[in-house]
Amino acid sequence: MILLISGPSGAGKSTVYHELMRREPQLGFSVSTTTRPPRAGEQDGVDYHFVDMARFTDLLAEDAFLEWAEVHGQRYGTRREHVAAMEAAGRIPLLDIDVQGGVQVLDSCGAEIVSVFLFPPSWEALEARLRGRGTDSAEAVATRLKNARWEVGFAERYDYWVVNDEVDSAVLRLQAILLAESCRRERFSTPPLD
Repeated sequence: MILLISGPSGAGKSTVYHELMRREPQLGFSVSTTTRPPRAGEQDGVDYHFVDMARFTDLLAEDAFLEWAEVHGQRYGTRREHVAAMEAAGRIPLLDIDVQGGVQVLDSCGAEIVSVFLFPPSWEALEARLRGRGTDSAEAVATRLKNARWEVGFAERYDYWVVNDEVDSAVLRLQAILLAESCRRERFSTPPLD
């Protein structure tokens, strides 16, 4: 099983998945590779693998990515080797990726993916969250809001919809999804009482 979480910038994905991972130790976070410069407090290898455009292009040529996309003028990708290493260690990879990459993963990985689209409670709340970050210019916030309307159009491709109206409630819904998915008969190699 691979847990895919997508949603517009400002939906609260990072806040929600950090709390989910605190509660669900079997999850392993897939650290994306990006050409975006680090924000204050972000650490290479923890928040993202920060690379320049030339290195990202080399990785593309090596077919190193499970998915990749250009988002808000920067490139982001999920490295195959990182996902495979988590699965080999018995962990459930958690992918926090945009809808462009999410659709690629849905198309390539099929039934292995448990996909969740995380919504903000309203457009007004989304705008307030983006402005409240204080990390983006007014122009960048406007671009992210415009892109959010486009991104929400892909929600129909996802198995589950979760509204992040309150972090604890959103995390509880995600825990319920993980529990239900772990009980699907397809997840068992043989019946428990074979």
